[in-house]
Parts: sequence; structure tokens; C-alpha cells
Amino acid sequence: MKRSTLIICLVCSVLCARGQERFKKWGDQGDGTYANPILNGDFADSDVEKSGDKWYLITSTNHLSPGMTIMESRDLVNWKYISHAIPSLTWESNYQWDKINGYRFGVWAGDLVYHEEREEWLCYQIDFQSGLYVTRAKNIRGPWSNPECILKRKHWTDPTVFFDYEKREAWLLANWGKGSPPRPDTPHDLKLFKLSWDGGELLDEGEVIWTGQAVEAAKIRRFNDQWYVMMIEWQGEGEARDRKQLCLRATTDSIYGPYEARTVMEREKDTDRSACQGSLIEAPDGRWWFMHQLVQNGEPVFHGRPQCLQPVIWQDGWPIIGNDIDGDGIGEPVWQHGKPIESDSSLLLQTSDEFEGDLVGHQWNWNHNPRRERFSFAERKGFLRITASKPVAANRGKLNGPFWGAPNTLSQRQIGVGQTAVISKVDLSGLKQGTRAGICHFSGSFMQYGGRYAVFGVRGEADGKRVLFFVDHQGSDSGEIIDSDVIYLKSNTDFDEARFSWSLCGRIWNETSYRYTLKFGNWRGNRVGLACWNPRTDDSSKAGWMDVDYFRYSPSSRKNK
Repeated sequence: MKRSTLIICLVCSVLCARGQERFKKWGDQGDGTYANPILNGDFADSDVEKSGDKWYLITSTNHLSPGMTIMESRDLVNWKYISHAIPSLTWESNYQWDKINGYRFGVWAGDLVYHEEREEWLCYQIDFQSGLYVTRAKNIRGPWSNPECILKRKHWTDPTVFFDYEKREAWLLANWGKGSPPRPDTPHDLKLFKLSWDGGELLDEGEVIWTGQAVEAAKIRRFNDQWYVMMIEWQGEGEARDRKQLCLRATTDSIYGPYEARTVMEREKDTDRSACQGSLIEAPDGRWWFMHQLVQNGEPVFHGRPQCLQPVIWQDGWPIIGNDIDGDGIGEPVWQHGKPIESDSSLLLQTSDEFEGDLVGHQWNWNHNPRRERFSFAERKGFLRITASKPVAANRGKLNGPFWGAPNTLSQRQIGVGQTAVISKVDLSGLKQGTRAGICHFSGSFMQYGGRYAVFGVRGEADGKRVLFFVDHQGSDSGEIIDSDVIYLKSNTDFDEARFSWSLCGRIWNETSYRYTLKFGNWRGNRVGLACWNPRTDDSSKAGWMDVDYFRYSPSSRKNK
């Protein structure tokens, strides 16, 4: 092995080991402090808005449906799922269950805003292959309207909106690029548009207010009678090249600028995870905070882009985010800090689902829009029934295998990088010849990079028998015959390794030899969930079904025990 290669391998091993330990501790620590990340999973592209005594956060979902997850918090540390701002991905046929070919696209970074005069919530997002869309709701929990298209155009991203109630003017600012996503070596523009007061129409052709290297993720705000734009930009050369958090400040009282810029946060010198892209937040006591993500350019990466909360101080009218360790005026991330607001530290993010109602919990998303007539809570009370479909054939580049074309795969974000456990109780009496039913892990978004998945469950045979099966992106295998109508399926993860086991009673477990290495899927982290399909037939009377009694998911401990 060459010396340079050996050094790179050693550095990667050290960073991976450090990340494994650092990210095991997260969220509310129960002693008045929190540890970053506060949301230790793939909660990418956040935007935070305050209403009353609560904060609301949106996070992107790409091809998953419903889209744009909404979360709520009273203290900026403990969050819960409450809704989705995009009920269905209606604007392109590739998102429908009979296409399932939108893995590169869908719901990217957006902006959540409450229109005080109209007493209405609005959520903006740009599908970079399609255009700018807005959804609306009177109540943050919904119902939300179907997406309305404001402007059809490719290759722009990251909208941010501002309503000026004194002048009754509104604006929308977005990354107006020459390609998307922005490349580190490509200049991009921030373009400002006049927006109608109801938020539903762009009134002009827009004006460029800033140009930089792959600038994106802008948030426009007004503090202390000055205009500010928070954004990210690629800076530096060689190994030091990195995404950094910039702040633009207008030198006049015009939203059009001109603007001056400062770098206000960067990653630590001994880590490889970029810290940037987020929202400035003022707490009730007057202190300031910054909610941001860690980008996917370092280890550990399989859990995607988690959210962190940083303290902010203002110095000469500029924010310094985190801790300015070397006194250069640029902050670096803080990993543990006192909570912004005292609160109940026992609150936990929803993960498990007993399927006792008539809807899945807000933690869930379908892979593309679901085939609604093939899942039900009414067929059997207290169970989620997923009727198998024949996987849809399509040209998905390197996303090979029936899993990527199977309608009604249901999943949620993996939470944490420590030890996690999924146990699902499944009734197999509805299996037919060819039915595959089980629990799954997967990640993947960009077709040209491929995706990874693993499904562990039971397959129906021609003679009525049922056998264990395991399939992943590398191949498949079969196991024992299951002579029971009920099976308990289990997945345990420890850092990036998943192990699978099964039981007929829920107490005595049979460990299998199946292993799956969790990976980042190029813009999406690992997800856990349920899958059911039949490659032989799409006839619902012959395809079979799975009845899921419960899905109990235990995330990794927040305190690294």
C-alpha cells in the first residue's frame, strides 16, 4: 500500500471512530443541557418558524410521500412529528405508484412562513427538475392544500420568503443556478423576486443580489432595521475546501442591497463534517440560536444530515455562531450546551406504531405516492394491511432490483448511530405464491449513484409453504420454513451494521447470519420500515398481503449508555 493511501485510510478510520462516539450522545441530556445533534437522523434542509410559544420545523423528503415533514417544539431541543406540508407529490407522473421513478427529484429544501395578516401557513419548495410550488393551511397540522405551481423552471433551488407587514410587500429569494445541485466550482446567483401579497405569484423577472461559488440555502430576514441573508458557499482550496456559513448584511435600507458578507460559522479543523445551512432564531429571553445541519461529506454518514442547535452572539451587528475558538470572528460548532428553555426532558420523538387508528403516524412516509387501495386499516382492526403489488419496471439507472419499484413501501428515519432495534409482529395468513413481506432498511436518492437496501421477511411458495428470505442490493437467500401464521421480525443495528433475527413467540429469538452495512444513499440517510410485493402477479386476489400488528422501533440512547 502506498504511503499516501495508508495515511488517507488512517485519517478516515480516526474520523469514523471519533464520529461513532460523538454522535452516540445527542438531544436532551436530562440535566438542563443538550448534546448535538438534537435530531440525530436524516432531518435535512430544515427551516424554523415560530408561532405563539412553539416552534415549527420543516425538513425535506425527496421522493417520499407525504412530503415535507413538519415538527413541533417548545424548547428547540425536543421535537415531535405533527404533519406534512405536501399531502401528495402531484406535479409529476414519476412520483405516482405506477411509475416510481422520481428518486432524484421531489421535495428539496423549502421555506415555512406564517402570514400574520391572512392567518395562513405557507410552505414553499422547488423541485429542481420542475418548478416552484406552494402549499397552504389555516392550521399547521392541516389539512394542507395540494401544491400550486408558481413558476415552471429547471435548475433553481432553495426558496426563502419574506412578508413586510409595514409596507405590505413580499419577496422570494432563491438559488438561480446553471445546474443543480450546485457544484463547488460553479458560480451561482441569488435572485430576488417580488411576490404577490397572498404569496401565490411572482410579479417580476427577478434581480440578482449576490453571486458566489455554489451559493445556496439562503434565508432572508430583517433584524434591527437591517436586511440579512444567511447562506452557504464553497470556499478554500484543496483539503481545506469546504461549505461555510455566510451572512450577508445590506449596507442600505434596501432589500436589494448592496450587501457585504462575512463567514460566521465553519467546521472544526479536525473534523470532516461541514456545519452550515439553517435558521437564525430568537428565544423569548432575547438570546439567539442557529438551527443547522451537518452535511453528508464526512463520517459517520449513513444516518444522513442531522440537525444541530448552536448558541449565537451578536458582535458589531454580525452573528457569531457556536464558539469562536481561535478568536478570528468565525464560530465553530458547540457539541454540548445549556438548553434554551427549561422543559420536560422525558419527551421522545415518535417512532413506534401500534396501528390502532385509521392513519399511519406522522413519522412515516411512503416510497413515492402510495397505491391507496392496497393498504388498509379497515380490513382488520388494529392491523395495517399492505396488499402486495407487482413491482413497476422502469429505467432507474443503478437502482436495480424489484425493491425500488415496489409500491407501498413504508419507512421512517433511522434515529441515532448507536444501538437501535426494530421488532415487528406480522400475520402471514394472507401470503400467496410469490408474496414477499418483511422489514427493511434502505437509502438511496440519486439513480446514477445507486442505492442500498435490505429486506428480511417471509416468502410465499407454490405449495403453500412459507420460507424466510433475505434480499439486498447484492443478491438474495432463503432460509427456514415457517410453520406459523405469526412471526416476529427483528433488526438490530450497532453503528453501521444491521443484524436480523426472528421468533415465533416474541421471546426466544433465532439469530440469522444475514448482515447489512448501512450506507448513505447520496442525499438520503438510512431508513427503516416495511415492504411487501409480489413479482409474479398484480392481481390483488392472487398477490397476497401482510397484516402488521405493530412496528416497535427503539432508537439509540440519547445519553450514550
